Amino acid sequence: MGIAPESEHCADIVVINAKVWTGNPAQPYAESFAIRNGIFIAVGSNRDIQSLIGKITHVIDAMRMFITPGFTDSHLHLIEGGFRLNSVQLRDASTPDLFVSRIADYAKSAKSGKWITGGDWDHNLWGGNLPQKDWIDLVTPRHPVWVSRLDGHMALANSLALDLAGIDQTTPEVPGGTIVRNDDGSPQGVIKDNAMALVERFIPQPPANANEEAVRVASQYLVSNGVTSVHHMGTWDEMEILESLHRKNGLQLRISSAVPLPAWHKLSDKVKKEGPGDSWLRIASLKSFVDGSLGSHTAAFFEPYSDMPHDSGLFLNRLEDLEKWITVADKLKLQVIIHAIGDRAISELLTVYQHVIAKNGRRDRRLRIEHLQHVNQDILGKCRDLEIIASMQPYHLADDGCWAENVLGIARIPDMHAYRSIIRQKVKLIFGSDWYVSPPKPLLGIHAAVTRRTLDGKYPNGWTPEQKISAEEALKAYTVTPAYATFEETIKGTIEVGKLADFVVLTQDLLSISTDEINQVHVHSTYINGKQVF
Repeated sequence: MGIAPESEHCADIVVINAKVWTGNPAQPYAESFAIRNGIFIAVGSNRDIQSLIGKITHVIDAMRMFITPGFTDSHLHLIEGGFRLNSVQLRDASTPDLFVSRIADYAKSAKSGKWITGGDWDHNLWGGNLPQKDWIDLVTPRHPVWVSRLDGHMALANSLALDLAGIDQTTPEVPGGTIVRNDDGSPQGVIKDNAMALVERFIPQPPANANEEAVRVASQYLVSNGVTSVHHMGTWDEMEILESLHRKNGLQLRISSAVPLPAWHKLSDKVKKEGPGDSWLRIASLKSFVDGSLGSHTAAFFEPYSDMPHDSGLFLNRLEDLEKWITVADKLKLQVIIHAIGDRAISELLTVYQHVIAKNGRRDRRLRIEHLQHVNQDILGKCRDLEIIASMQPYHLADDGCWAENVLGIARIPDMHAYRSIIRQKVKLIFGSDWYVSPPKPLLGIHAAVTRRTLDGKYPNGWTPEQKISAEEALKAYTVTPAYATFEETIKGTIEVGKLADFVVLTQDLLSISTDEINQVHVHSTYINGKQVF
């Protein structure tokens, strides 16, 4: 048993009769643990912990339920996720008629002139045809509409929104973006990647109290799913919102907040002056993009898309700019987090990372690649050699597997979401959701990673089943490794003496039940700092 030197004092909380997966290889399992001042002070058997129970100790009988370290969602958009919970819901709109009716119903209850945003539609559900402004113009005459695809890399505007943004057939193309057009050059309504800023700059910013409410709503939703820490991919303004909440003791879970890479100079000055934050709010990371997404046909590949043979995707930033920014940021000891999905985007990013390491020298920098969806053996070998952290979203594979073959062909499918190959190469793997893109429910992510079943049920034995991983490997990717990814492995990620008492109680043992049953497991309760938050 591990026990702290000050164990002669009573614990605030003791949990007994549990099936504890600690995440600590030196003590993988336990049945009891004790907490004082929000820290684990003992982990072991019921008998081991008995001496720490005093008159004021709150004893929790777990009744043999399964306990793990609190889950970390390693990639999401916290504030936008909160807003999306109250926006028009298009994620499961399976036909154009349902898509239109959902927007029409939402518009009926919305104040005239209010922008209709959110959505998270998926055109693959109705065969792959992109929506058009003509579909919704008649039902939204008084509401500008800007509803995005679930990946956030393209959105549909109605005519009113396009008019407000001044977008017509004379509008020039934007580097790293696309305005989908009719034959006469007029916009159809869908706009992709960098060109999306043409509309988004006209959407009114919500008041500060609305942003804070979005954080509150999002946090409550996350802890209800067992999430105790998140890696938030946001803006500088969002970071300041989180800081303001933190000063008011208003954060309900732990946040590592990344800001856009071009703000490296501001972030460096801030970290030098104030430090990288604390266990509630950490600020020392920079996020950027190489390419777009598979579903929007903007992920960058060496070979063209099967269904669009003249298109192989695009780069959202010039590689020379990325290398310049990353080199300077890395020299200042800031962590770099870069989105790359297609094999060409990933390969080019790895070359950039190689150049940066050669210029700045070897050190413990923990470079990340977000998504890393399409790989090959050369890519995996470089990820291993450069000690890259693979930040991936297993629920995406359950979605992508329904339609990816139509846009990539059969030959490239085995290289998608290659979790087993990544682990075999000893590349550190962390899991998240990319919420609002996918639901921030780690149990669904674990189920997807271990079964590799797709949402359409087409592959009962799993889509590319050779890439399945075990439930314990998936658990580590939601707990142990994410703490390492934010340089916090000494304070969280495992149930271990001296670490923060963040844990989740589940209704069934993920390591003993059939993998088919994992998506039926429920979160019974969630604790942060030893306090029950759900």
